[in-house]
Order: sequence, then structure tokens, then C-alpha cells
Amino acid sequence: MEEIWTKVDEYFAGLLAPHDEVLDGVLAANRAAGLPAIDVAPVQGKFLNLLVRIAGAKRILEIGTLGGYSTIHLARAAGEQGKVVTLEYSPEHAEVALANLAAAGVLSRVEVKVGAALESLPLVQQEMTAPFDFIFIDADKRNNPAYLEWALRLSRPGSVIVVDNVVRGGRVLESDGKNEDIAGIRRFAELLAAEPRLSSTALQTVGAKGYDGFSISLVVS
Repeated sequence: MEEIWTKVDEYFAGLLAPHDEVLDGVLAANRAAGLPAIDVAPVQGKFLNLLVRIAGAKRILEIGTLGGYSTIHLARAAGEQGKVVTLEYSPEHAEVALANLAAAGVLSRVEVKVGAALESLPLVQQEMTAPFDFIFIDADKRNNPAYLEWALRLSRPGSVIVVDNVVRGGRVLESDGKNEDIAGIRRFAELLAAEPRLSSTALQTVGAKGYDGFSISLVVS
């Protein structure tokens, strides 16, 4: 099935998210630097881009930069007057991301903060002049509950919160708590369900990145 999923992804990407020399170069740079191949797929990047544009988001927070592939999609969607603050744990990954953002021509609208996200987020809160319109969480899954709490502090009614990799090949069903990442995702999902300030759903996805999924939440109050 994974071969079919990949071919379908390639089919739709060829029609709706055709090759972009800049983004292809980003993926090549990531590979050359030895970064893990866990960037969003091209059709998923286009999906994030569309969500930002549909929401009219101009202030974006991303938790988990890696090499900046998704960051570029977000920054392009935000436009020249937009601003993306992205948090990356690894200095090496952040260095690659900065070069990629510069090559994509969006570095002027992106701020990369290096360090553990839970240490950077209080600083983001101190520095922000207005709530974020769109928040994309794609970092260590065990801390998803804490990231959600921060997303609520940094957002406003009407903000959109998207969290990637919430299905993990179906392992989200494992309730024994042995895997910290799975336990974090399950606790995160429980928080979504109990949070009156959010209207949320989660979708399973298949494609070039295998079997996974994401959640989407709208801040309603």
C-alpha cells in the first residue's frame, strides 16, 4: 500500500504542487547536511500554505523548524508583511534552516529561535506584540501537551492550531504508556477533547510519508 500512497502523492503533487526549484534545493541541502528526512511532503506543505491563506494569518508560530521546508511554505503564505517565529532545538539544524530561508528569499520575515522550545516560548511571549494567528506544532511529541498549553496562551479567538504526526502509523492506540511520544500524543488528544476554548478534529493521512495524521483546532474563545 505504501507504494500506492507514494504514487498518488506524486500524482497530485505533479498537478497541484509542482516542482519548485527553491524547495527542491532545500530538501537537497537538508540531505547533504544529514538532517532526518521528516519534512512534510510537498502536498502537505501546500496544504499548510493554503490553511494560512484561508485563515488570513500574518503572525505565525512554528514549533520545530528542522531545515526550514515547512517554514518556507508558511512564510510564503504569510506574505511580505507577515512574520514567522520558528523554534528549533538543534543549532546545527537551525544553521541549515537559516541558509535555506535566505535562499528562498523569506529570511527577512522569519525569526529562528534556537534552543528547547519550552525554554524559548516564555521569551516569545515576552516579545510578542500581538497574538499569533496560526500555530504549527511539529516537534518532539512527548511535549505536545505543554506545546498546546503555550499555543492557547499565545493565540486569540479565531487562531488556528495545527499539530502534525498525531497518528504515528496507528500507534496512537497504544495505551500502555511505554512510549513517551505516544503517551504525549494521547494526553494531547485528551486535552483537545476537554478544552472548551477549542473546536478540534484529527485526520488520518497516507502518502509519501507513510501513515500518520494531524489535528486542526480553531480557538473559539
